[in-house]
Amino acid sequence: MKIPISVPAETFRVRTVDIALFFLILGILSVVLYIASQWGASYERILEIDLNPKNIPGYASQSLVRIFTAYLLSLTFSIWYGYTASRSKIHEKIMIPLLDILQSIPVLSFLPGVVLAMIAIFPGERIGLEIACILLIFTGQVWNMTFSFYHSINTIPKEMREVVKIFKLNKFSKFLRLDLPFSAIGLIWNSMMSVAGGWFFLMACEMFVLKDKDFRLPGLGSYIQTAANHGSIEHVIYGLGTMIGLIILIDLFIWRPLTVWSQRFRIDNILPEEERESFVINFFSGSVFLKKLANFCESIINSIEKMSYKKIATIKTPFINRLIKIFSIISVVIILTAILWAFLKASRLLYSITLNDILTILNASFYSLLRVSAALLIALAWTLPVGVYIGLNPKATKILQGIVQIVASVPATAVFPVILLFLINLGGGLDIGAVFLMLLGTQWYLLFNIIAGASSIPKDLLEISRAYGIKGLRKWKTLILPGIFPYLVTGLITASGGAWNATIVSEYVSFGGEIMHTTGLGALISSSRASGNFRVLFLSTCFMSMIVVGINRLVWKRLFIMAKTKYILE
Repeated sequence: MKIPISVPAETFRVRTVDIALFFLILGILSVVLYIASQWGASYERILEIDLNPKNIPGYASQSLVRIFTAYLLSLTFSIWYGYTASRSKIHEKIMIPLLDILQSIPVLSFLPGVVLAMIAIFPGERIGLEIACILLIFTGQVWNMTFSFYHSINTIPKEMREVVKIFKLNKFSKFLRLDLPFSAIGLIWNSMMSVAGGWFFLMACEMFVLKDKDFRLPGLGSYIQTAANHGSIEHVIYGLGTMIGLIILIDLFIWRPLTVWSQRFRIDNILPEEERESFVINFFSGSVFLKKLANFCESIINSIEKMSYKKIATIKTPFINRLIKIFSIISVVIILTAILWAFLKASRLLYSITLNDILTILNASFYSLLRVSAALLIALAWTLPVGVYIGLNPKATKILQGIVQIVASVPATAVFPVILLFLINLGGGLDIGAVFLMLLGTQWYLLFNIIAGASSIPKDLLEISRAYGIKGLRKWKTLILPGIFPYLVTGLITASGGAWNATIVSEYVSFGGEIMHTTGLGALISSSRASGNFRVLFLSTCFMSMIVVGINRLVWKRLFIMAKTKYILE
């Protein structure tokens, strides 16, 4: 018996967009394979960076791979660390203070240990220096993303948590269906900031001096740094122009589509009047290949989720339990031994510390604290209104999102000559100039988080405020500030750590073969690293860590508790 219904078979038609996608993937794979072949080469002790503009595309592609490799590591680490820290009070009490300490350590303080370790593991091979460079970029990208994810999943509304309990979702389903979607907006905007931070510290990570050894890798950062050292403004502009072009392309093809996609995770009961759009999403939405790939990935995720509900029978015997206990004890002993060994090594460095060294560090810390405070206040004064305006206006986002990323990514040391000349004409020097250079590295943490916060304010609350005629200062007090407060706190925490990190490139600058510096903790760390004075480098880093952790514990933690308990959408 035949069923009198015709079921049309779905045909796989190759469209223009699929052909374009194929060549795009092929091009990306070709670049990755080329760079991977370069990483396997032997390391040249004296690598000359050729300033000929024809070499820029090769340098730019290598820098791009380093930055996005570090970003993928940062994203994985952020989600794992933030989720683990939020699982219990014990995890939180150990992991969050540790995160404060790690955030407070400047990139250049990680540099000696990371570089020497990688060179020891891979002697004479370039891959060791490549891994060291990626890890250094990682340390400049990861902390704001980790704080963002941790703060997001700790400010999930109570009713959403109740829904999870009612439907009896397990930990994996809760993570997949609630934690990740709720944190998506903040995580995407902080990802933009992290990649921008990667460009910002690229010059310091691809080319540096450690005592009497000169380490450098071919890349856009080393190209700009070499041009700056030669005082060649023309080649600095070539390098910056290429960097700006790459940032625009990344914004168009990655961040703008992700920003548009993340709007589906807003807590809204009504649709916004004007949806954000991306021509990339509109173009690739017709791809049959992408639809098939999306359906395939979704089916795999659903299968994994179903498997997570199945109880796997575990065989627990006294012998296995004993093995687990022995393994745990051995692991703890190894970790404690490593900590003790590191402590003994560090204590040897402190034996030769003099009272004069301590007084110098205290004096430098005072001046850096003043500059950091000034930079944060100036940054907050303009990022708060601008960030709210961009976040609440899709038209403004469309125009200003790319511009903000470009400006945020420009290395401070690359534009230093222009800033210095401007300040000299005003009668200022590096004492004041360091604050402006610090701003270039710290204000964007605030801006991106404020934009994310304003973007996540529910549309129905905005409509209600408009219907009741709530405007001006009253609207800021009752809706905008409470709505963005958790994101603002995240921005302040990461901006504070970023400002202290930025002291290493703003208080100690190399240009035209000359070193310019001022009194400050960042300058002390940079000069100690360059001269190989590891005892002062270690003690200065410890002082910076103590200051940042102290500020986080006394100020930012209290604000975070307030955001967690008082300013949650209930």
